[in-house]
Amino acid sequence: MKKTLYGNTSGLRNTQIKRIENLYDYSSPPEYIIDPELAWLLVELSHDIRRQIGLLIDRNGTIIYVIIGEFQKIVIPITSGYMALPGSLKGLRLIHTHLKDEPLTRDDLTDLALLHLDYITAICITPNGEPGTVYSGHILPDEDSAPYQILDPATIQELDIDCLAQIQALESELTRKNSLYKPESGIENAFLINATTLDPKEAWASMEELKELCKTSGINVIGTSIQRRKIIDPKFVVGMGKLSSLVIEAIQKYATILVFDRELSSSQIRSITDFVEIKVIDRTQLILDIFAKQAKSREGKFQVELAQMEYLLPRLITKNTAMSRLTGGIGGRGPGETKLEINRRRVNERINQLKKEIGKIRKQRHQQKSRRKKKDLPIISIVGYTNVGKSTLLNTLTQSKIMVADRLFATLDSSSRRLRFPKDTEVIITDTVGFIQNLPKELMEAFHATLEELSDANIILHVIDISNPRYQQQKDSVEKILKDLKLDAIPTLYVFNKIDRVDLDSFDNKWLLNQGVLVCATQRQTLKPLVEKLESMVSI
Repeated sequence: MKKTLYGNTSGLRNTQIKRIENLYDYSSPPEYIIDPELAWLLVELSHDIRRQIGLLIDRNGTIIYVIIGEFQKIVIPITSGYMALPGSLKGLRLIHTHLKDEPLTRDDLTDLALLHLDYITAICITPNGEPGTVYSGHILPDEDSAPYQILDPATIQELDIDCLAQIQALESELTRKNSLYKPESGIENAFLINATTLDPKEAWASMEELKELCKTSGINVIGTSIQRRKIIDPKFVVGMGKLSSLVIEAIQKYATILVFDRELSSSQIRSITDFVEIKVIDRTQLILDIFAKQAKSREGKFQVELAQMEYLLPRLITKNTAMSRLTGGIGGRGPGETKLEINRRRVNERINQLKKEIGKIRKQRHQQKSRRKKKDLPIISIVGYTNVGKSTLLNTLTQSKIMVADRLFATLDSSSRRLRFPKDTEVIITDTVGFIQNLPKELMEAFHATLEELSDANIILHVIDISNPRYQQQKDSVEKILKDLKLDAIPTLYVFNKIDRVDLDSFDNKWLLNQGVLVCATQRQTLKPLVEKLESMVSI
């Protein structure tokens, strides 16, 4: 077995390093927190180097990790192969030294709770280098109280506490508690986190939308948190201390995933996933995941996969377990190449391949457009925020049966239908993918071939759900995207949908309503003013 020391070995003599490496040769009886003889040796070595030393011991009493810390703290390494699943403990206990007589620190208790360690123990060192007071703690299964229990101070002679039996009893109770909250197979329990420097109202609105995104993705939301900050923490978004308390709360509520209401940088993903042992994704990953599930056509699948690859590429340097939602089977090991290098190469190859396929589709689109232009039919394009009723409106106008659902991004593939007006004027009316605020740039780029169809539109129908409390924010988001696509010069007609769900007499913005047409997309009789308006616009 290779005797690897973790942590800070700088400044130590070779003889000191050798003696510390030899700790791997020892073991501890499972009924002891740590064997008293081993505890004496640990204290002696720690006193000699004036740094904390820690041991991660498994349930068989085998020393798995030897860690060298600083005078006041110790940093637990990433423990590959020892993941604490919901309802279970990590299978490792940490025994480390304190160079002065102090109880378990906040960092100690945070590590215990975040990592779901079996036990944590600090052996204090007296001024003359002997073992002093021993402080221990363990996870507490009761979610209505603190997540851990601190035991009474003990001595080096009181370490035989039938440790393994206690750990198994704790884990059994955790498993029983977790079974009460066990979600359906394949469903994640999510804790949502938002940090904002802006108006908290905007943050709450964004959080409500994130909840809807989770619902669409089949994720169960069990808790949320919004933190107002002067600046966003560059490593942990909300700061290490706040993140610690939020993750402890999430674990107590049996969360299996953290969802951040923003796009995380590769360094933030690395910092957060190195700090917590729970799956982490951001808003962009969630949207990409939804698009991947909803895409039905060959074109849509190519576009979504391209967006995923473009998002993934700069983040391959991270060791983020959450990336498994997006990376699928990418990677492997070959002669002379690291897994990371193969990942990058294969992702780049796949990106180039997808761009070629999408290029072919784009060429076919140009041919279709050429045939359409020969027929000289006006084009009306329906745009709007996701889930405002665009597909429903197209169905009712053209008596079609395009799939509709009351969820975000129910349809990703554009649809075109012919519409004949009462005066025998015929037009092509198209539906497009729904927009959303902060639409990932990767999706904007991937769907460029689809969205460029809008540039051929003679009229844009901007559908707005006026029953949604955030209708103004949604309207502004769509108009920003249209402006970014340089489509804001095309004649636009506002269509205010779902009038059956609001009291028009007390509506707060009657001026806006006068700028468009009021409809209920499910009721054909309400569409007559819209059809008349469109016909007059087309004939101009």
